[in-house]
Amino acid sequence: MGKPQSKSSFHTAKYRADGSVGQTGPVRAVRQHGPVHTDAVTSVAALTPDLCVSGGRDKSVAVCSWRSGATLHRFLGHQREVTKVTSALDSSRVFSASRDKTVMMWELHGTSEPSQHFAGHDLVVTGLAVSPDASQLCTGSRDNTVCKWDIETGECLGQATISRNLVTHLCWVPGEPYVVQTSEDKTVRVWDNRELQVAQAFPAGRHIQTCCAVSADGRHCLSTSSGCAGEGGEATLWDLRQTRNRVQEYRGHFQTTTSCVFLPWGPALTSSIATCSYDSTVKLWDQDTGACLATLCLEGSGPLASLAACDSSTLLCASSSPGIHVLQLREGAEQALEEVAVL
Repeated sequence: MGKPQSKSSFHTAKYRADGSVGQTGPVRAVRQHGPVHTDAVTSVAALTPDLCVSGGRDKSVAVCSWRSGATLHRFLGHQREVTKVTSALDSSRVFSASRDKTVMMWELHGTSEPSQHFAGHDLVVTGLAVSPDASQLCTGSRDNTVCKWDIETGECLGQATISRNLVTHLCWVPGEPYVVQTSEDKTVRVWDNRELQVAQAFPAGRHIQTCCAVSADGRHCLSTSSGCAGEGGEATLWDLRQTRNRVQEYRGHFQTTTSCVFLPWGPALTSSIATCSYDSTVKLWDQDTGACLATLCLEGSGPLASLAACDSSTLLCASSSPGIHVLQLREGAEQALEEVAVL
């Protein structure tokens, strides 16, 4: 990928929780690695504490080291833009969804060809979730359907259709046979994957629900929403143990909030979540109080599309610049997010 370079981080600004620009002092140089993708990066996910998988408009799926910037694998097979990528943590298999209406499975220790195809949706595949043990796969599409698949054979084991349920995202509940789904019909649903039936649905929001995430203990889920000019764009915390219980809201993005993650940071730190938005900002929030702890503006990156939490202090953010931004939490009198590298 070429020799890494560094440059001054003039395009990165730090903000206090109230939105005012803070005095940051000397700014670290941002390491510039050869780009992983040649066009906008649409999705990024953690594969191991050191590796990530990403997909983009260049139709490729890449596995790289976010520490060194080295691209270890590149998979080609989709005919159109890759929309989502995922993998069970520490698994040797990665999955990608695409606007070509298919999902593909790739082996890290195999060839560059897909080891399995999953074809059956009528429109772009926009939701992709694999069980934590990498034994089951669930997909969703703008064709209003959710499907479950046999990973080994590629056979569709079930399909459920709900009118106007244009799927935007899927995520698996750890240790449970449940999958959380967001939709353009403004609803967050929880599916029982055993019978592929809706186990519960949370009250519909005022805006399109764009993304979801589930906490490691399986007790809570997050959803994010569309927005414009400061209206909407909130993230919402739900209690999965109590149907219809909205726990907290996180407001501060000025445009559509596109991705959310629970942060796996140690017990000594406040339980935190992170969100990113079309407004080019990444925000860190106190999970319990809803207070914004830090904001990082990635000026010039364009709309931000996806977040992934890696180790105890590192986030990856996919953008249309194109690039994958490596962000680190800095502790001090005030918590801050800092961009340290771009892949």
